[in-house]
Amino acid sequence: MTVLAPPLAGAPRVNLMPRSEIARRERDQLVRLWVWIVFGAVVVAGLIIAAAFVFKIIADQRLASEQAKTNVLITEIASLSEVSQALATESELTSYRTEAMATDLIWTPVVAKVAGVLPTGSTLNGFDFAVGGAPTGEEPESEQGLVGTVTVESPTPLDIVAIIRALRNVDGVLFVDGQSVTTSSLSEGRFVYLLNVHFDQTVYSGAWAGDEAGDD
Repeated sequence: MTVLAPPLAGAPRVNLMPRSEIARRERDQLVRLWVWIVFGAVVVAGLIIAAAFVFKIIADQRLASEQAKTNVLITEIASLSEVSQALATESELTSYRTEAMATDLIWTPVVAKVAGVLPTGSTLNGFDFAVGGAPTGEEPESEQGLVGTVTVESPTPLDIVAIIRALRNVDGVLFVDGQSVTTSSLSEGRFVYLLNVHFDQTVYSGAWAGDEAGDD
């Protein structure tokens, strides 16, 4: 009968360390692990705080730079305030000139329109006109622009009705009517006719309104 001996991997070992010592060592390892964890957390927090501080410094520098640029721009704008005031004054004066000269007209074409329809031998001896309202720009042909009287003188009697009809057909004339007929001198035999004439707003030159539009 053969007896087999159990195989041995090595010399037998016996752990004679007390269990309390093993527990203490395990606690020490756990404490060291927590110490490293806390230390790592402190380091990470410190890095985050340092990064935030650096970012704050960079942001403050950028803010200071932008504020410096803003101050420079404010200074430049302040230096241009006189120019702005001058431009505003010019604009106000231009508007005032446009309003004041809205009824500006050229007398020569107005007088020529009346004289152009007078009979041969008669003369336009005088006129007295007053401007009407400012032009609105909507319907100048129907708005009253110039109102007054004209004096026609002739050595012979004239057909005043024919003259009135001729004037009513003139461009720009709204109304014509006879006012009076007199003689300037019985010895000379000159006849004087006084006519009421109303022109529309097409007689206005519109020159100043055109200048304002061009300036804009």
